[in-house]
Amino acid sequence: MLNTFSSVRQYLKFDLTRVVIDNIVFKLHYRWTFVMLLVATLLITSRQYIGEHIQCISNSVIAPVINTFCFFTPTFTVVRDQNHTAHRLGSEPPGLGNYDPEKDSIKRHAYYQWVPFVLFFQALCFYVPHFLWKQWEGGRVKALVFGLRMVGLTRYLKHDSLRIGKLNIPSLEETEERIKDIRRTMIDRMRLNQSWGAHLVFAEVLNLVNLLLQITWTNRFLGGQFLKLGPIALMNRWSDKMSILDMVFPKVTKCIFHTYGSSGSLQTHDTLCVMALNIMNEKIYTILWFWYFFLLIVTVLGLIWRLLTLFFYRNVTFTRWSLYWAKPGQLDENELSAVIDKCNFSNWMFLFFLRTNLSEFLFKKVIYHLASEFPNPDHDNDINAYREAPPAPSKSRYPDISGLDTVDSPLLHPRHPATPTGATPPNGVQGPTTSEMAKLPV
Repeated sequence: MLNTFSSVRQYLKFDLTRVVIDNIVFKLHYRWTFVMLLVATLLITSRQYIGEHIQCISNSVIAPVINTFCFFTPTFTVVRDQNHTAHRLGSEPPGLGNYDPEKDSIKRHAYYQWVPFVLFFQALCFYVPHFLWKQWEGGRVKALVFGLRMVGLTRYLKHDSLRIGKLNIPSLEETEERIKDIRRTMIDRMRLNQSWGAHLVFAEVLNLVNLLLQITWTNRFLGGQFLKLGPIALMNRWSDKMSILDMVFPKVTKCIFHTYGSSGSLQTHDTLCVMALNIMNEKIYTILWFWYFFLLIVTVLGLIWRLLTLFFYRNVTFTRWSLYWAKPGQLDENELSAVIDKCNFSNWMFLFFLRTNLSEFLFKKVIYHLASEFPNPDHDNDINAYREAPPAPSKSRYPDISGLDTVDSPLLHPRHPATPTGATPPNGVQGPTTSEMAKLPV
């Protein structure tokens, strides 16, 4: 059994080095639903669990021939005998009885031939939004945070990095360089890649659209019975009425096979076929009904959360709690406010995924460096406001000498450095003459 499901084992591995670029709702689509549909496909195509998919009873036709014919051509049940309200428990299965082609209407069952193909195609459909988002994301988050999972230990590694299995713990110097790379990337993103967040929202909306399409398609595939399959199956479970599963997935059906006799006349063989495949089909689609119902609720809630982020991403309190939900940790509110004031939605989402993948120790450093690049105008570190402010009057340590005598003025002026012999005094500076120096008191 483990060999049968070995092909889906890679999607269930827990990888510590995996970089997160989406949320749990996204994972329910491209990972859990994808794996469930692949497992269902393997169960349907594996005969070791249910034996032969169909076994037909015929006295005059070789069994492999009639089995193959009735599997590739739709079997049927008689509508007149499918009235489950008039069906008596303990009698023959519903849909079986005397069949008159001229009077009785029949219901053909051909879906079981296509079940593995439909399940596999639906699995691919659930993976498409994730594939598109990976192409649009372009590996930007992974390029910045890969290898920084255990960066909290770098404070103990000053010059040498440490490798434990597949985990690489960088040194403190290497970590500082990576922080500078993240800072430069965030600054560049202020002007570039403005559609990054729009692509994420589109992929999440595409998840909902795909889910609704798969529910509608499955309902048409099962003859309009899928939408009510789950609740009716639960109600029939604790009642005396025949289960809807026996109507949608009949275990015994009829098949007409024609042969020619020895004299050339047409002979009709009305055979009875046991559909062992429907034992698995009814369980698979019952589980899928409840899973799709749960997934639909979670997806709608996820889109409501995305709308909240679209409208409130500039709110400091909302951002602080959102980053705490991504990964617990305390952040400086003033530094965080200085950063998100300069962010658009794409930059905010990029910051959110950085918080998801980085430790508190490293993310605090990132916010600190970004806050220094985006100063708060209410504080003194706004270099632009400082440059644009009018020059303040300089405070000299010497008193104002504009109103003093010309005789006493040279004594109170700031002295210039000694002028070398033969050098010319600086322009505009006239030192005292010899006669003036002689008049000075000793």
